[in-house]
Amino acid sequence: MLPHRLLGLLGLLVLCEGQDETRTEETCDNFTDLDLSHCFMGTSLYVRLLLYTRSNLECGREINHHHPSSQPLFDLHRPTAFVIHGYRPTGAPPIWINHVVHLLAQQEDMNIIVVDWNRGAANFNYFTAVSYTREAAHNLTGFIKTMQEEGASLSSIHLIGVSLGAHLAGFVGANLKGKIGRITGLDPAGPMFTSATPEDRLDPSDAMFVDVLHTDMNSFGLRGAHGHVDFYANGGADQPGCPKTIFAGKSYFVCDHQRSVFLFLCSLNQTCQLTGYPCSSYGRFLDGQCLQCEAFKPASCPVLGHNMSQWRDALVRLGQTKVFFSTTSSLPYRKLIYRVDMVTWNQYLRWGVVYIRLHSGRNSTEARIDHRHLRLEQYTSSRLLAQFDEDLQHIQKISMRISTGNIIGPRYKIRLLRIRFTPLEHPDRPLMCRFDLIMEENMEVAFRPLACDSGL
Repeated sequence: MLPHRLLGLLGLLVLCEGQDETRTEETCDNFTDLDLSHCFMGTSLYVRLLLYTRSNLECGREINHHHPSSQPLFDLHRPTAFVIHGYRPTGAPPIWINHVVHLLAQQEDMNIIVVDWNRGAANFNYFTAVSYTREAAHNLTGFIKTMQEEGASLSSIHLIGVSLGAHLAGFVGANLKGKIGRITGLDPAGPMFTSATPEDRLDPSDAMFVDVLHTDMNSFGLRGAHGHVDFYANGGADQPGCPKTIFAGKSYFVCDHQRSVFLFLCSLNQTCQLTGYPCSSYGRFLDGQCLQCEAFKPASCPVLGHNMSQWRDALVRLGQTKVFFSTTSSLPYRKLIYRVDMVTWNQYLRWGVVYIRLHSGRNSTEARIDHRHLRLEQYTSSRLLAQFDEDLQHIQKISMRISTGNIIGPRYKIRLLRIRFTPLEHPDRPLMCRFDLIMEENMEVAFRPLACDSGL
């Protein structure tokens, strides 16, 4: 069955806003822009390939499918990235196309080809769009084979597929016997693919390296692991800042799913580094049990983005690796992460939620560790993962509160023999410690962090 969000989206006819299919400049070829009538009547498949390079970032040039070298801007000896969109129920061009073209061009000198299959993807009937993915993949496969015949290397080709486009990319890779250099799947589509065999969806055998980002597994996205490495943002399902009710309109249906594109765009920007931690589940990651990356030494944990060369061999060797990370609700999405190790020595067993606040001058940021209740007992070591929305560098004060839910009776004391804060992604920053701290449950206590002994 289709998820309720997809069914609801197909009913939002007011969202279909298109423009006349015209060129803004005589020499430019623009992405196909369709209107409401196309959404109702459906469209037959027609694939266009729009080339962008550093020489023509603002002006796409359509490439002849059978004679790619006839386009003078197309250098077959450069790396080539294909950007493949997904289902387009409104018929309008994706809002992110220009952004991804510009950001990819910043990474290296490459050919960037936008695969425009809007005629085919623009249908209120999702099943029709799904059926066109095989035909579109056959079309694109033929073009890449022609590229190869004219001197291009399959290993230098990178397919970036969004939603339904991720499976389309997988079909192209399978047609070429997995010899494509890389496929990146951004929240591969779930409806109609949930029970599909590897041959009928994106899977690791489709390219020499396959990386996947999940953001909406409980609705439009596909559950499970489907690449050499699968990144799960906030567990791979509900994303922070996305609406939880249908009253938010279009955003309720598409926000979580589209977040995969925005996280990928952010990762292409050098100021936005999203590190994934290998783990069996998001819950174990939040428990602080999966913060080591020995398998990737001398490199650190895998970072989402275009350049994954330092992790690629290890990830292919390991097979299928799941990595998890958390984000904020808006740019730059990155959280400040500390590993918190503490030893308790309280007389009575207590269960509670931990709040930690960092202070730097007048600024402060708080982490609430509430995905489960922490067990606090006599002489017990505990490890927590504290994630903060703001990156404060010079920490002058730390305050903590342990909320046990006790509202009647005496407040029990909780004694922390030692507590250590380790900045996970900033090795240049000092470790912070505190020794023999007495707290009362449900009461905040503030302290200045101390330097840690090497033996702690």
